Amino acid sequence: MEELVVLVDEKNNQIGLMPKMEAHEKALLHRAFSVFIFNKKGELMLQQRAASKYHSPLLWTNTCCSHQRDGESNLAAGKRRLQEEMGFTTPLKEVFSFVYKAPFDNGLTEHEFDHVLIGYFDDEPHINKEEAEAYKWMLLEDVKNDIEAHPSNYTEWFKIIFKESYQKLTNA
Repeated sequence: MEELVVLVDEKNNQIGLMPKMEAHEKALLHRAFSVFIFNKKGELMLQQRAASKYHSPLLWTNTCCSHQRDGESNLAAGKRRLQEEMGFTTPLKEVFSFVYKAPFDNGLTEHEFDHVLIGYFDDEPHINKEEAEAYKWMLLEDVKNDIEAHPSNYTEWFKIIFKESYQKLTNA
């Protein structure tokens, strides 16, 4: 069964449900979340997307991200997907949300009302190889510098989210 996304208006009011691929083909605004996991050293856990992903394969991105299911809270969705992709759970908190739009070369567009969630974890993840190829820890300043030096190594949405959230994450 194809995954449905929650369509929303600019104020995050639910206006319907749609299959994920259709929403991305039509560039319709839908609810999403992005999880940023930090360790005690202040490093961010980055995920390298699996080679089998239908867009942005092998690019580096935030710890995990996905879409809420109908009736699922942002925090419950974040915890579910963190377990599915990275093999662990940890308490999360929502720090802010914003709308962004990122078109891809394959004709799909991410147009998301994105809820940014943060959490803390100091152990080794057990990554799901269907979702993630690898992971690494990096300080935010190093991520910022690497994005500037090598932007093609990162997902489009991560570059947008990181630029939007850099100050908020450093103060979180």
